[in-house]
Amino acid sequence: MQAAEVSEELARRVVDAVARALDITLTPDEALIQVSAREGVDYQANLAMSLGKRAGRAPREVAALIAEHLDLGGIAEAPEIAGPGFLNFVLRREWLEQRVMAIAVDPRLGIPKTAAPKRIALDYSGPNVAKEMHVGHLRSTVIGDALARLLRFAGHEVLPHNHLGDWGTPFGMLIEQLPDERHEGGRIEDLDAFYRAARRKFDADEAFATRARERVVLLQSGDAETLSTWRRLVDESTRHFNEVYALLGVTLTDADIYGESFYNPYLGKVVADLEAAGLTELSDGAVCVFPSGFRNRDGDRLPLIVRKRDGGYGYAATDLATLRYWTAERGATDLLYVVGAPQAQHFAMVFAVCRDAKWLTAQHAEHVGFGSVLGADGKTMRTRAGGTVKLADLLAEAVAQAESVVAERSELPAEAQREVARAVGIGAVKYADLSGDRERDYVFAWDRMLAREGNTSVYLQYAHARIRSLLARAGEPEPESPVLLDDPAERALALSLLRFGEAVHSATSSYSPHKLCTYLYETAVVFSRFYERCPVLTAPTDELRASRLRLAALTSRTLVLGLSLLGIDTPGRL
Repeated sequence: MQAAEVSEELARRVVDAVARALDITLTPDEALIQVSAREGVDYQANLAMSLGKRAGRAPREVAALIAEHLDLGGIAEAPEIAGPGFLNFVLRREWLEQRVMAIAVDPRLGIPKTAAPKRIALDYSGPNVAKEMHVGHLRSTVIGDALARLLRFAGHEVLPHNHLGDWGTPFGMLIEQLPDERHEGGRIEDLDAFYRAARRKFDADEAFATRARERVVLLQSGDAETLSTWRRLVDESTRHFNEVYALLGVTLTDADIYGESFYNPYLGKVVADLEAAGLTELSDGAVCVFPSGFRNRDGDRLPLIVRKRDGGYGYAATDLATLRYWTAERGATDLLYVVGAPQAQHFAMVFAVCRDAKWLTAQHAEHVGFGSVLGADGKTMRTRAGGTVKLADLLAEAVAQAESVVAERSELPAEAQREVARAVGIGAVKYADLSGDRERDYVFAWDRMLAREGNTSVYLQYAHARIRSLLARAGEPEPESPVLLDDPAERALALSLLRFGEAVHSATSSYSPHKLCTYLYETAVVFSRFYERCPVLTAPTDELRASRLRLAALTSRTLVLGLSLLGIDTPGRL
């Protein structure tokens, strides 16, 4: 048995006991096994209360029958029956020691790959061509990248797709503006300024506006010269995006780009097939689908507009084509859309239409929504001038802020300090985004995210660096040295390390990276208590010294692997 399966193994043994004692069949989830908050208890099963009425017995009597028929196989001591019928489990010391030794030599720290891998299409980031990435793109990019890492580690195949906004009527004015843009080496240094200049000219110069409208027609009809200019614009924007991705350390590449233009050839077929299936209606000249169950506050049906009355297509048609492409042509079993919470209804309607059209059958589609990044005033984060905060500027500021934090305590050379500051600053931004429930807004505050105490990446990075310093002085522990859990602090650390797999599984299955963040922070706190209570270098015996070094080394590896699954670096020295 893998250490990551402790709670699952307890659940299986409990449901087997229920079957023998009460002749009732349950699933492992119905065992209601959870980590106990009670001191001296490791796990708790709460199923006796729910089984009492079903079995026609008092819950404590049910709990006693389960305990009588329970075969724990040496994992835990005989359970204690507490309160109205809780089953409290304490893992056996010998079993804990053996499991810690087992995961210490496992590169995956005891976490097995899934036995049922999926093919998951993951939509995240999605900036717009000819516009700088701004703070509004931070969450989709960071959360999406963390999910990609977690899902791959679990053994799933991840098909990332960066849904660029690279098509539509604004590109007429942008293509017309490009020859007038003064730039060196074909580069546009400020995409936002370029876009604003095109917009100003479009609004003020009727001749330019006319050419821009004509250019849209040429673009959509496949004019070679226009497409070539459009491609230059997309490539230049992609260069800007890649600079941000490199600084953030995300795993998106040019091969993952599937812009709106990619799906353009599919749009006509989408509408034609919806019409053939009898799902469309004409509403004010537009082709619409009215999925069942969606109404506004007045009780009127809500439409999903798949073709506008002027014959153009909106983003609803593109999203329908996207889902159809990834299921029908790429064989995705699951589709995840890491997009802001305000789009929840839109995606619910898209999924409903795809189910009605039989484009979404056995596949699972889910909108992985998230809240906003707020400023200190509790409103959407803005510059002092009231403008949008560029993501590149935000990340540069993060590194600059981290430089002062690192310099306060670091004895590293200046060049090494700058590299460490990058890991600390970027890590702080990403961890602040990931450590809270993704569905909630959060306030962006430098002092909080760069704090060396509390649930921050800085705290975790310093904890790891302290362990590496300890191991550098003591030497790496021998792999065959036994683990001894004499002190309660040693046992608490061992138990926390064994729960790493449960934390990774929970974060992955619920698409909630904050659950892994919480685990890593709590484990670092447990290690700090262990370090204060249990001398390592001056342990009373050589065997105990070696054991504590193994616990320290395993803690370091756990922090490194856990943070890497969030896309955060862990410098060996700070």
